[in-house]
Amino acid sequence: LQKNKFESLRKVSFMTSHMKSLKYLDMSSNLLRHDGADVQCQWAGSLSELDLSSNQLADAVFECLPVNVKKLSLQNNQISNVPRGVAELKSLEELNLASNRLADLPGCSGFTSLQFLNIEMNSILTPSADFFQSCPRVRELQAGHNPFKCSCELQAFIRLERQAGGKLFGWPAAYVCEYPEGLRGTELKDFHLSLLACNTTLLLVTALLLTLVLVAAVAFLCIYLDVPWYVRMTWQWTQTKRRAWHNHPGDQGAVLQFHAFISYSERDSPWVKNELIPNLEKGEGCVQLCQHERNFIPGKSIVENIINCIEKSYKSIFVLSPNFVQSEWCHYELYFAHHKLFSENSNSLILILLEPIPPYLIPARYHKLKALMAKRTYLEWPKERSKHALFWANLRAAISINLP
Repeated sequence: LQKNKFESLRKVSFMTSHMKSLKYLDMSSNLLRHDGADVQCQWAGSLSELDLSSNQLADAVFECLPVNVKKLSLQNNQISNVPRGVAELKSLEELNLASNRLADLPGCSGFTSLQFLNIEMNSILTPSADFFQSCPRVRELQAGHNPFKCSCELQAFIRLERQAGGKLFGWPAAYVCEYPEGLRGTELKDFHLSLLACNTTLLLVTALLLTLVLVAAVAFLCIYLDVPWYVRMTWQWTQTKRRAWHNHPGDQGAVLQFHAFISYSERDSPWVKNELIPNLEKGEGCVQLCQHERNFIPGKSIVENIINCIEKSYKSIFVLSPNFVQSEWCHYELYFAHHKLFSENSNSLILILLEPIPPYLIPARYHKLKALMAKRTYLEWPKERSKHALFWANLRAAISINLP
């Protein structure tokens, strides 16, 4: 009775109810509908094969089906869901739901004998992976030509094909990614995502571990390179400059009062007081030196005094020795002088190597000192007395300037 104008599925069922020998009925390509009315459908008990394809049937059709049907075709209708617990078709072995509007694979709660299922050309993006567990008797599933969305959810379905052992009809040619755009046309067998990308918990744990490792590495580097110390010194430098600006807002810059500021370790003070200061401050071409013992202003912090003296001095002389690298205050003075060197683009540092410094004695925080000694020429204090005159002449020449 295909290609006619039958409209009511319930009336068709009543029409067959007296046909005691009817086994096969083809009602395809009609105008059949079923509105889910309370009146029950009455099909012939002998009907085992029913073709209702290419009609206008929706989900309610499962309320009006012959109980003993074995082969049922509902292809090319408007079915969007197979209601659970509505149809009890315990004899159904073959079901064709191709070309409908289904968004997922149906369960087999009402079709306990189902062996063949065709669900091609529907709207299935990520089919359920537990289909064969809920439908243990199914020997063949046709689920190709659906708009599959290749994502983590689809990975389980792809693994299902391997476990099913050839139960997916048309694999792999009929199973192709439709979404996302970049993977369109890729066969499902060629689509792979890492376990890390699909396991949110594992991804979070990995990200947390990497973050902890990164934080630990940054903390270690900060401690090793003494970054907190440099941050604290930069802050003190900024605060001192800010206070100076507030106290003397009209000043355009610090006025030079000294030829050089001397930075040295207290353990090297005998050489500074007995050799350096007398040879530079006395005699021809008097040099004015800034020394912390006599030029620091009482009441100001040591750091502020260091910064002020360095800014008021044309040069900064650093007396380098193993004692120097072990002095905390010498490190402060070197840092601020180095800061001035870069902030003013000046050539204000003079390095005097009083005693050789083995590289292993220089702490990690003195990487600036290592860089300076590698790049800049330093004056080395000669042990021979005959060479002292040349040493002082070179040092005077390096700091020669007419102060205001």
